[in-house]
Formats: sequence, C-alpha cells, structure tokens
Amino acid sequence: MPHYILLNKLTDQGAKAGKNIPMRVRAAQKEAEKLGGKLTLYLTFGEYDTAGILEAPNDEAALAFVSNLASLGNVRTITLKAFTMEEAEKIMSGKPS
Repeated sequence: MPHYILLNKLTDQGAKAGKNIPMRVRAAQKEAEKLGGKLTLYLTFGEYDTAGILEAPNDEAALAFVSNLASLGNVRTITLKAFTMEEAEKIMSGKPS
C-alpha cells in the first residue's frame, strides 16, 4: 500500500482548539480507515506541529483524505509520497511492480 508523509502546521483556528487535538486525530484516523487506509500521527516539536504517515490504497484516496483534512481549517499540510527501500530498489532496477 502506498505511503505518504504528512507534515502539518496548526492554523490559528486549530491552535485555539488545541485541547481537541486528540479527538481530531481519532476522527482523522477513522476517515483514513473509511478510505481503506491507516493514519499514524505524532505530535512534534519544531517547524511542524504534527507529522504523520498515511497508508492509502492509491494516490486518489490519499488526495481525498488530505483535501478533506485541509478543508476543516485546523491544519496546513505538506504531503510527501514515500517509498520503502524495497519499492525504491524495484523502481531503480527498472522492474517496478
């Protein structure tokens, strides 16, 4: 299943309701599951407030998830498509699956 790294910064709206972060994370995880995926999220120090790994069936499901997340107005997200070493080796060898 494809992997996506999500780097998130809270908006002013999201920061004002900071105590609701655990509830929002659980809701986001349920949304990922509805799309056939899985979300693991970490609170972080530094430039980003949270970092996550989204496993989604395909790019379309990942885009739907990230678009819905952004539309709620609590975070701004940078999304990176990630490849495991095994996936990268296949691609670089000219034998993608």
